[in-house]
Amino acid sequence: MKLKISKEILEKYPELEIGVVICKNLNNSKDSGEIQRLLRKIEENVKDKTNTEEVTEIPTIAKWREVYKSFGAKPSKYRNSVEALLKRVVNGNEIYKINCLVDSYNLISLKYTMAVGGEDMDKIEGDLSLDFAKGSEEFVALGDNENDPPKEGEVVYKDEGGVVCRRWNWREADRTKLTKETKNAIIVIENLIPENKDKFKQALNELKEMIEKFCEGNCETKILNEEHPGEELK
Repeated sequence: MKLKISKEILEKYPELEIGVVICKNLNNSKDSGEIQRLLRKIEENVKDKTNTEEVTEIPTIAKWREVYKSFGAKPSKYRNSVEALLKRVVNGNEIYKINCLVDSYNLISLKYTMAVGGEDMDKIEGDLSLDFAKGSEEFVALGDNENDPPKEGEVVYKDEGGVVCRRWNWREADRTKLTKETKNAIIVIENLIPENKDKFKQALNELKEMIEKFCEGNCETKILNEEHPGEELK
């Protein structure tokens, strides 16, 4: 199985880099109480430093909103994943407790203000790619059971079975979701701002360490970019 960024995506977004944590032999059924305590601290820090009006002015968020517009997604209607997390916290709500893997990547996303997401590697069909949608791919959103295919030209993660994440990092598919039974997974961190390169690498390494601590298993990291657009995962 290979994870790859299409040539067309890199031509339009040459600054893109995707950090990947490849996780194998995980125990994702453990209680994540310690992660929740860490999340509460980060949530308080975010609320102290940010108000609702300022969220869209954060450089990372502003960049994602610009990118969403570039492929025809209205950012005020479709919030990128990290903006959705920040808005939730700034509005006084806690991040939902889901499972160790998801809780870990939500913590890193909030701490570093970076888009993070993940998929169950055993549920991916064939190769996984970040590409422009044809518009005919199947997509069933997390928690749903009806097909809601992407728009033609929309940026998506997809495999041979259809789309696994719509509008780049807006909504995950139910088919490849991370559950307590997940044993093998891929978690991605996405960066579009060259000046954030060091922060991006720090976030990637910290996420790897968190997963190894709270979910056990074996993890390794890879970085995909214009020079290295694909990576074998297993």
